[in-house]
Amino acid sequence: MTERRVVLASHNAGKLVELRDILGDALGTGVELVGYDGPEPVEDGDSYAANALIKARAAVEHTGLPALADDSGIAVDALGGAPGIHSARYAGTRVDADNIALLLRNLEGVVERTAAFVCAAAFVTPDGTEHVFEAVWNGEVTTEPVGTGGHGYDPVFRPDDADRTSAELTRDEKNALSHRSKAFRGIAPIVREYFGAE
Repeated sequence: MTERRVVLASHNAGKLVELRDILGDALGTGVELVGYDGPEPVEDGDSYAANALIKARAAVEHTGLPALADDSGIAVDALGGAPGIHSARYAGTRVDADNIALLLRNLEGVVERTAAFVCAAAFVTPDGTEHVFEAVWNGEVTTEPVGTGGHGYDPVFRPDDADRTSAELTRDEKNALSHRSKAFRGIAPIVREYFGAE
């Protein structure tokens, strides 16, 4: 196997940079994580894992390369796990500030605000082999946004293993703790084995 590239099934250039930071050499020496320019599939799965696999399969089909993908969201206990897999379009606009505003409205007066960020990372190969690794980052929803870093629900999520919101953490701190870093580090050994990488 001469080609040692794996495509990240996302049009988000920032996510590509983030994952290169998170993974470092975890995929194996000489294995390159590359961007994706193909069509976006309809994410109509009923779980994080299903949606991650939909994205990875589409990238494999378009590029012929093995693909990594993820699906993530925030699950709030007081809301029965919502917004869950609908996190990105919770308010119907795909605008982070709108999603956060709706979440806080739905939690008005709620004292018990435990929540978890969830991420499923999928790895799909051209021969149809599929793997998924899911990870959670436990914490709580704050009563107002704090911090300017990150994206999505980061300004209203205070992790159990930090004294600030996710949006207040440095990039290195977040990459060491987050659900996404745990999920992709969990699946990295499978990618390394696929490439026979050191």
